[in-house]
Amino acid sequence: MLCANRQGSKLKRNAQYWIDRLQLGPHPEGGYYRATYKAELTIAQTALPSRFHGDRSASTAIYFLLQGKDFSAFHRIAADEVWHFYAGNSLVVYVIDAGGEQSELHLGPEAGEDFQGVVKAGCWFASRLKQATGFALVGCTVAPGFEFADFEMAKQAELVRTYPAHRKLIEELTRQ
Repeated sequence: MLCANRQGSKLKRNAQYWIDRLQLGPHPEGGYYRATYKAELTIAQTALPSRFHGDRSASTAIYFLLQGKDFSAFHRIAADEVWHFYAGNSLVVYVIDAGGEQSELHLGPEAGEDFQGVVKAGCWFASRLKQATGFALVGCTVAPGFEFADFEMAKQAELVRTYPAHRKLIEELTRQ
């Protein structure tokens, strides 16, 4: 009976299991999240680059989950963001840098994938599951710490106008 219980608990570890267990709520860019850490150490605005408008925590962290065909829409933030893969299926993070170069981070447990990846400050990025089934549970660590004042959601028309070579991807991964 012990084996059956262990197998049963593994079967319940779907997206809803993690949403409930980790108390995740909807994220404005898509998916679910919960802030888990905010450093007590504060960096004064005068010590930060001009793109930051106010003091910032030294670092912040969140859990983030995407499932099925849901996606994290193109957005950018003022700081570097480190992504950490925890559980589920493979996730692709699409990045467009200021020069228009598009790259991808492949996060997951499979060959050719990594458990961590970095999106540099100011790059546009979006994410979705490699296959539109199941879920991916990841974490994101931002330094200096994330504040919604540093968050910019992409406007589809503007992003396509700026990066026309990536039109198809931008249209797939924006909501406006």
